[in-house]
Amino acid sequence: MSLSFSALDHQYMAEALRLAARGLPSTDPNPRVGCVLVRERQIVGSGWHRAAGEPHAEALALREAGSRARDAVAYVTLEPCSHLGRTPPCADALIEAGVGEVIAAMPDPYPQVAGRGLARLRAAGIRVRSGLMESQARELNIGFVSRHQRGRPWVRIKLAASLDGRIAGPDGRSQWITSPEARADGQTWRARAGAILTGIGTVLSDDPRLTVRLTGADRQPLRMVLDSGARLPQSARMLEDGGPVKVASLCAPAWSGSGVEWRQLPAGEDGRVGLAGVMDWLTELEVNEVHVEAGPVLAAALVDGGWADELLLYQAPVLLGGGISLMTLPGMEKFDQRLHFQIIDQRRIGPDQRFLLRPKT
Repeated sequence: MSLSFSALDHQYMAEALRLAARGLPSTDPNPRVGCVLVRERQIVGSGWHRAAGEPHAEALALREAGSRARDAVAYVTLEPCSHLGRTPPCADALIEAGVGEVIAAMPDPYPQVAGRGLARLRAAGIRVRSGLMESQARELNIGFVSRHQRGRPWVRIKLAASLDGRIAGPDGRSQWITSPEARADGQTWRARAGAILTGIGTVLSDDPRLTVRLTGADRQPLRMVLDSGARLPQSARMLEDGGPVKVASLCAPAWSGSGVEWRQLPAGEDGRVGLAGVMDWLTELEVNEVHVEAGPVLAAALVDGGWADELLLYQAPVLLGGGISLMTLPGMEKFDQRLHFQIIDQRRIGPDQRFLLRPKT
């Protein structure tokens, strides 16, 4: 149920969303949630969910508020949970604390909650409203929503190109097209992902580690390589840190090692590992957001197959004059076949431009 909200309501929910955003790099596979408790126009408790297994935002806010939580208004960015998971139900905690009202930004898409938390609060006599700043809350948890509503993670493709759309020069060199500032910004997008996806071509040519290199980063996304011919070398640098690496292949693995899981998946129409099977595996692994850093072949396959939900494009103010194109889409031979994208966000990062784009529907 969505009702009218005051300017103060927006102010307090904005604070809850700001708190929730602190969990961007750490909450996977859980959603990012913030909570603010307000009594007599004063914030008496606040909290944000840090990681799976740790207290939820509501529990932390209630702990800080203590007895001041009675008759307070709870602003929470996601419907309070109503089931016993790694932690007790937050709806029950709010009821026991005696809050007077709960304002939720959006319902929880998780099937075991999905309206039950709000219903439990109403049944206990607590006033409940929802829909305040829902679009902002949804953006914050776009991968969590995707996994539970569409049955697959949100796929974001990171690209770096010149003004003339080249990802490498005529000599094949690609390091570095964009600035240090753009590369540092890219690290923050890696950090929020549940998995980093690449192709064997990128591994063989660039030998990337695909790790998050940010101060204080305490969680590394899993890394997945699409390797139809099982060519991943044991000397690959991404295997050195012992972090989880998943390899999707058409063949039986040539070797096995600690921290590496191989899985044979069916082929797609192009004869390579089928992307539908890859998405199923990522969903099984409870990955909310997939960050793709790959070459033009895999990027094009994701776009052409309708798997690309978002493009994160860094464009440097340079001309390369030739070299490797951003991507070549199969079957696209006429101008009228062009794909349209909408710009969700555009900003300057150092000397470069960063675009966040989504397919127009």
